[in-house]
Amino acid sequence: MNIGIIAHLKHPIRKPYMGGLEAFTYEVTKRLIARGHTVTLYASELSDPDLNVNVILTDVDYDRETLSRFRSHELSEDFISTHHAYLELMQDIDGREHDVIFNNSLNYVPLTMSTITATPMVTVLHTPPIFEMKRAMLQERKTGRIRYVSVSKPNALAWQPFLNHCEVICNGVDISLWKFYAQPTGDYVIWFGRIHPDKGTHIAIQAAKLAGYPIKLAGSIADSHYFQTYVEPLIGEGVELLGNCSHETLNELIGNAKCALITPCWDEPFGLVVAESLACGTPVAGISRGALPYLVTAGTGCLTSSNDPEELANCITKAVNMDRATCRRQAEENLDIERMIDAYESLLMETVSHVA
Repeated sequence: MNIGIIAHLKHPIRKPYMGGLEAFTYEVTKRLIARGHTVTLYASELSDPDLNVNVILTDVDYDRETLSRFRSHELSEDFISTHHAYLELMQDIDGREHDVIFNNSLNYVPLTMSTITATPMVTVLHTPPIFEMKRAMLQERKTGRIRYVSVSKPNALAWQPFLNHCEVICNGVDISLWKFYAQPTGDYVIWFGRIHPDKGTHIAIQAAKLAGYPIKLAGSIADSHYFQTYVEPLIGEGVELLGNCSHETLNELIGNAKCALITPCWDEPFGLVVAESLACGTPVAGISRGALPYLVTAGTGCLTSSNDPEELANCITKAVNMDRATCRRQAEENLDIERMIDAYESLLMETVSHVA
């Protein structure tokens, strides 16, 4: 197939990834190319050139210090630039000889423009419902030109009021890159990811202290105010802040932890940290929101339905004794990235064949 992949424009598509969406877009592009497809990635300027990038937005304004496209954080400037980038792309998309468009933009313009283009489109819903996309989707549904996919069942249910049908393809990680640790050597628990209010870092720290375990924190500070107000005051004996870690270091840290704490404070659509933890053989103690209760089984973790650190501490006590081989097997059978690519490849082929 000749596939045009439309990327999100908040950050360039390159390593180190800023988040799960950048990781998803990078991996799906790389792996579809490796399978012999002709793939063009429509992304911003600093994206990895190995992904056959067609630049639709300059990164001259991308600030590598704040990791933001505009230092002023002016929403109007960001909104207008992104709008025009997608508009210009979609106005001319039919002339690019693609068999199918694989849309991961999280933007309303490709949805709106799909009603007047001939190239079929598959759109992945990586987030809960977004206002602009909901409005565009309701109009697009009158023609039914797009096939929609969600990254998890609960996220598909959240979009259901705006869709006739939404398929589900769970995200995955490259299991082969995550070493399995059958016996952890550490006596600590780990929390890893972006330090942000949505991720509940402070709850994890409080719970670890209540459970009597030291905690290691690995990841970047994505919200300085949250970090200074809620996380920094908790850092002291038994709490180690490690910052961003290399893949190898992170693998070792997770694998040697008694359990991984995953504490979403919003309905997170998926959460790659679950797949990464289980791939290392590390059971999960977490908050049962979003996709977590669909990803963590009775044998691979323990979840609480509240944000109460005491309840999460009880989950830690249970999770640390769970069988690590079961965790790894869950990752291999259900959360491997090649299974994900197989499913997307089949869906894209079906979409092309329906048009033909």
